[in-house]
Amino acid sequence: MTGWPKRVPGLCWGADYNPEQWPEQVWAQDLALMREAGVNLVSVGIFSWALLEVEEGRYEFGWLDRVLDLLHEGGIRVDLATATASPPPWLTHRYPEVLPVREDGVRFSHGSRQEYCPNSPVYREKSVALAEKLALRYAEHPALAAWHVNNEYGCHVRRCYCQRCAEAFREWLKARYSKDLAALNEAWGTAFWSQHYSDWALVQPPRVTPTYGNPGQLLDFDRFGSDTLLELFVAERDVLRAITPDVPVTTNFMAGWTFGALDYWSWAREVDFVSNDHYTRAEDEQRHVELALSADLVRGLAGGKPWLLMEHSTSAVNWQPRNRAKQPGELARNSLSHVARGADGTLFFQWRASRAGAERYHSAMLPHAGSDTRVFREVCELGAAYRRCAELVGSTVDAQAALVFDFQAGWAAEQPAHPTQDFRYHEAVLGVYRALWQAGITVDVVPPSADLGRYPLVVVPALYLVSDENARSFDQYVAAGGHLLMTWFSGITDEHARVR
Repeated sequence: MTGWPKRVPGLCWGADYNPEQWPEQVWAQDLALMREAGVNLVSVGIFSWALLEVEEGRYEFGWLDRVLDLLHEGGIRVDLATATASPPPWLTHRYPEVLPVREDGVRFSHGSRQEYCPNSPVYREKSVALAEKLALRYAEHPALAAWHVNNEYGCHVRRCYCQRCAEAFREWLKARYSKDLAALNEAWGTAFWSQHYSDWALVQPPRVTPTYGNPGQLLDFDRFGSDTLLELFVAERDVLRAITPDVPVTTNFMAGWTFGALDYWSWAREVDFVSNDHYTRAEDEQRHVELALSADLVRGLAGGKPWLLMEHSTSAVNWQPRNRAKQPGELARNSLSHVARGADGTLFFQWRASRAGAERYHSAMLPHAGSDTRVFREVCELGAAYRRCAELVGSTVDAQAALVFDFQAGWAAEQPAHPTQDFRYHEAVLGVYRALWQAGITVDVVPPSADLGRYPLVVVPALYLVSDENARSFDQYVAAGGHLLMTWFSGITDEHARVR
């Protein structure tokens, strides 16, 4: 099993490529301009399910065959997606039970993306079948460098509250508490507000209630939500590995200020290499500092190994309240900042700016105005710089300190019914990180369970949720001579969100 995209020369450099959005005669121009920009890797097919499986069980791969052949002829490697991120209209129309349900009981409609329940057996069957078809067809294709499963899991539907998810949640809880209902009642503190459960069948997801829900229930449902989406990834990954054991498999995380709904420490163990999507907050004058925190966090998720920035933007995006264009040179600064913090390549969303669709105002390597633009000139200049930096491939970062980061602590600390609703875990961590960054201290971002012994300094910001085991680990680190700074709002509760 390999842990990096196969046979990519130097640092990975490229973008999401969506040729299906354009007439076929445009593809040759795309290839020529990609070569001018020095592109060596593109992600293909992320949102193409409806054009690959045009009807249930009827596949049309001809256009994708021609795209992959063209890219191979041009010397460009392919991170091939399983296309399962957005179910096609025929699927949600024929099987409406696939659509996810909000906590207020409203079922989502088709018309966007990510319209699937993670516990839908129909969605799982169809998504795994498509992944298998793609793997069988392209296993020996010379352009294939890696597999890209789904896309940005949980980005829009972080949790589903349908009856099928309720059943799966109960099974997950039985496994977590060894089928001991008394242990669940103790963990959740159900003696409060007459919430004691006398039968597993009574346990439901934390749907809309008259006032605040049970904190332990909310926390466990977040854990379940992360785990059940991970099961979807593993199902596709396993079929790809069975057919193409020499091709690495990844999915793009979103570790940064925009997202924290998945426990990426668990997810990172299941991918062959870690990849991440990151977009700066346009109106933040110090957005480069948050970028550095994200990159250090992703390096931590990768265990210090090289990782791939799967998406960022050349200029403005389309989804923030105010979408500012990047300043001259900012495109290069952002890209090289990720490389300096452990990335062995950076890709953009996307290659050619879309004419239609919800992201038509999202910037790209090739803007609407074409190649005679500042953005494309900067793209070409950076591509040339990447070729000169090929010796950086495989290099590592030597950190002077560790910063403890825990997704689950963030979930628990941001629940309702706390002393303030203004607390944001990521912002609290960023405040401490900014001070270290300004002092020129490079940090490894690590989970609470990490071996801390090799660091002379460990910083633990706002770690609200602390287990007995992790508390002992911190004590042992200090007893052995380590210097530990733990900030306010740390150690308030145990792992069940019960106050210590």
